[in-house]
Amino acid sequence: MPAVNWFAVIAAAVSAFVLGGLWYSPLLFEKAWQRAAGLGDADLKRGSMPLIFGVAFVLTLLMAANLAFFVNGLDLGMVLAYSLAAGLGWSAFGLGIVALFERRPPAYFLINGGYLTLMFLVMGLILGLWR
Repeated sequence: MPAVNWFAVIAAAVSAFVLGGLWYSPLLFEKAWQRAAGLGDADLKRGSMPLIFGVAFVLTLLMAANLAFFVNGLDLGMVLAYSLAAGLGWSAFGLGIVALFERRPPAYFLINGGYLTLMFLVMGLILGLWR
């Protein structure tokens, strides 16, 4: 098993949450995302927020660990290239396919796909710099 810096993996996962907090905030795309996703303010209040955030963090931690294994041993330039491939080439484009079949508006793909792409690049930057 390749050596992975687990502190970097945790930091990468936390960075995704910080980025998501900003990305989906009123400062950037909150209302546009709500419209594109078909969610009203009341919809966002339903469900257990601790459970939603907890499961989301575990999944994000798994994505960061997966990326860490994927880019292990590569130089920073290649780590960023592979992170872009993971974020745009697989995550965002995969989301785009789902969005097409769900009949979501282009804004849904652009907002969420943009987040996924940038998230993977930030995680890759952390993983590539903190070895």
